[in-house]
Amino acid sequence: MVFMNNFLNNPKIKILRLDLLKKSIFVFLISFALSGCSTSFNMPDWMDADLSRERAAERKAKKDGGPEGKIQDSIKLFGSDIRDTGATIGVNSLLWRASLDTISFMPLDEADPYGGVIMTEWYNNPNNLNERYKITIYILDTRLRADAVRVSLFMQQYKNGEWVNISTSDETRLQLENSILTKARQMKQE
Repeated sequence: MVFMNNFLNNPKIKILRLDLLKKSIFVFLISFALSGCSTSFNMPDWMDADLSRERAAERKAKKDGGPEGKIQDSIKLFGSDIRDTGATIGVNSLLWRASLDTISFMPLDEADPYGGVIMTEWYNNPNNLNERYKITIYILDTRLRADAVRVSLFMQQYKNGEWVNISTSDETRLQLENSILTKARQMKQE
């Protein structure tokens, strides 16, 4: 300990430490000053939003108004173009419309037709203001099948000044799924 104090208090060591500190500050100031000398930011091309938009427009123009994302739009069979002119959502449109129709009384939080997810906001039961419900519907297939729709039902009750999660029965969930499937089948027959 005494040796360390004597070593640090040695005037030669103090001068070396000050000299090193001065050199470090000088290098920092020079590098800071030189970094301010650039006239523009040299961002890579992939980060430039304007250039990216231009390239996307060029790619779209090269397609000559052709397909924009569905693989069946670009299929050529026997030398002729076969083009699907229907809706370009990624799920069964009958199930999608039937799902939206079934929960139309509830406020929507999210509806993603490409991912097949419909989420509602919390809906207060008008007959019992201490209960509220939230529904998430997953459309899993492009075909009208019984296993192409899944429903998640959430329920909460207001107890002691806060909303508490309550488990719901599978029967209620299945009734909702069956209601959606029935509506979709009716739409198909119309």
